[in-house]
Amino acid sequence: MKPIKIFFVITILLFTYACNSTKIQKDTLMEITGTIEAIEMSSWQYGTHTISKDENFYALTSEKIDLKTYEGKTVRIKAEKIAGYPVDGGPEYLEVHEIRE
Repeated sequence: MKPIKIFFVITILLFTYACNSTKIQKDTLMEITGTIEAIEMSSWQYGTHTISKDENFYALTSEKIDLKTYEGKTVRIKAEKIAGYPVDGGPEYLEVHEIRE
């Protein structure tokens, strides 16, 4: 009977851990609709482009997508927050995974 109880407790703990780690990952994912612009000069030193949404803006980078293609266009992006940012009063830093016009 004890092994069954131990198995049950371990299963619940693993399930709880899996649910919590999924929540943390979801907190870093974002969907934003806005206009992509190239960064020409900034007080922060990260990102190649920005996207504006209302009064907020975000610094962007992407290893998979050429963001230059979308400069000046209003798009919807799916991106993930990059840990350790913002710094020096700059914006949140996002890794873009998908863009739709």
